Amino acid sequence: MQIRGTLMLLLAAFIWGTTFVAQMTGMENLEPFSYAASRFFLGFIFLLGLWIYRLRFRTSNHVSGFKAGLGAGLFMFIASSLQQVSMLYTTAGKAAFITCLYIIFVPLASVLLRKKIRPENWIGAILAICGLYLLAIHEDFSVGAGDLMLLVSSFFWTAQILFIDRFAAKVDVVELSTAQIFVCMILSSIVAIGFESPTFESIGSAWFSIFYGGIMSAGVAFTLQIIGQKYADPSTAAIVMSFESIFGALSAWILLNEIMSSRELFGCFLMLIGMIVTQLKWRFRI
Repeated sequence: MQIRGTLMLLLAAFIWGTTFVAQMTGMENLEPFSYAASRFFLGFIFLLGLWIYRLRFRTSNHVSGFKAGLGAGLFMFIASSLQQVSMLYTTAGKAAFITCLYIIFVPLASVLLRKKIRPENWIGAILAICGLYLLAIHEDFSVGAGDLMLLVSSFFWTAQILFIDRFAAKVDVVELSTAQIFVCMILSSIVAIGFESPTFESIGSAWFSIFYGGIMSAGVAFTLQIIGQKYADPSTAAIVMSFESIFGALSAWILLNEIMSSRELFGCFLMLIGMIVTQLKWRFRI
């Protein structure tokens, strides 16, 4: 079951990583919250259809996940909004890596929640934070506005991961996922209507980016996250999901021709080593 959960989280990470490219290209003609509202609308429709289909299989011990999903949705809205806006000021590759600061914050937060953290979690986290330093901090110690937004967003992704960990094994995961995407859709729509000027033409021009970010990321990947976290502790889940940074950087390089400096590439390498170190002991126990 642990292997199944890890594979689900890894697939979610791949989808999220490639979605950074969709988020970047989607804002070529759309403003941030207009794009977010459109993608979350598609994600909600997908999950609503899945929820209706699963009604026939509901058992007597069913526990609703809608209420828990509202809380997860609030954390997710703040995190995803900061991430989306930040991409106006930074690259998709850097966004993918800086977002993954939650690999550091999740073990620290787990300690506060009195959960046991293995030594390899700390070793991997230290290597990863060194890599993130090389990636995000310039040689003159300056940090861009987009990077700061991503830093703050990682705190809220941490909260979302820990919140999901608390409820994933107790409630209906599809209902939890549907509710959290619904919250993001409603709040993003409110901001988009109030402060932006979306048009059907601009939405239509970004249809593929919206489709991928909506169905694959908001619909499929976040559901895989919730199911996967049933079988993985929060620290392990955070490390596996942080592989989105690798997939994000690779897809940005291949599809957007983004080039990283040797310093940034070495930072990415340290992050990868940190992820592997964190998983070594767990893999041998299998």
